[in-house]
Amino acid sequence: MVKKTMVDALLKNTAAAVEEKFCEVLPETNEGYSSVVEAMRYSFLGGGKRIRPALLLEFCKLFGGSEEEALPFAVALEMIHTYSLIHDDLPCMDNDDMRRGRPSCHKQFSEDIALLAGDALLTHAFTVSASSIADNDRKIKAIGVLSRNAGYSGMIGGQVIDLAIENTPCETETVREMYLLKTGELLSAACEIGAIIGGADDEKIKMARQYAFKVGLAFQIIDDILDNIGDEKLLGKPIGSDAKNNKTTFVSKYGIEECRSIAAKLSAEAKEILVELSGDNASLIAITDYLLNRKY
Repeated sequence: MVKKTMVDALLKNTAAAVEEKFCEVLPETNEGYSSVVEAMRYSFLGGGKRIRPALLLEFCKLFGGSEEEALPFAVALEMIHTYSLIHDDLPCMDNDDMRRGRPSCHKQFSEDIALLAGDALLTHAFTVSASSIADNDRKIKAIGVLSRNAGYSGMIGGQVIDLAIENTPCETETVREMYLLKTGELLSAACEIGAIIGGADDEKIKMARQYAFKVGLAFQIIDDILDNIGDEKLLGKPIGSDAKNNKTTFVSKYGIEECRSIAAKLSAEAKEILVELSGDNASLIAITDYLLNRKY
């Protein structure tokens, strides 16, 4: 309970900082393009745990960096995550009407405005990250990670695999690759960028990436479980979408109890990496446990 309370407070503080900065970099407007700005703000400010920004800020702090340097990257990463959710919900993708207990962007606005809102969030994210006061060499390196991990060989590549395996039986290794790309790459961007801005050396950045992939795979496995037995009110969207779309998942391969065991093992391995990196880092270990035990 103490750990959960710690993480709840950390995420609340992170959300407040990230949302304040987001409103600064994307204020309301009355210009002719105000509809797309409204849609961007609707989706970004519509809730969310802010896990990726929290990991980015904590890894930056771990290596001696400041929140002021890292916050633009935390906001940019969450903008990219938000764009991916907007596009994920579109009729041509998962065709979901609800997101975080509210109508998804294309239901609240229109399909074309939702598409453009996602595009605009992705594009503006790089303007926001470039505004960081971090050392230029670190900033350029971090922007490279952000672009790579969000791109065709990262998150988007995972989404392509996800679409390809609908209604098609596939091997567990294919599902694993999809999870590591679709979910793991943005979590990895959080940890890597935080480490880079904080001043970590290449070996420690590599370890941060290894940690993120352990956590990312566990995160997606828990998502699979929640899609089967989660609480729709807590999740803010209907459960059973994987089954509806005939997707092969870890749950369909292994069952719920075995998936819990796999996720727990991955989380334990992730915490071992943290201990090797920095000793007993209470905040990051608590976040790791929180993600394993989350209900939404």
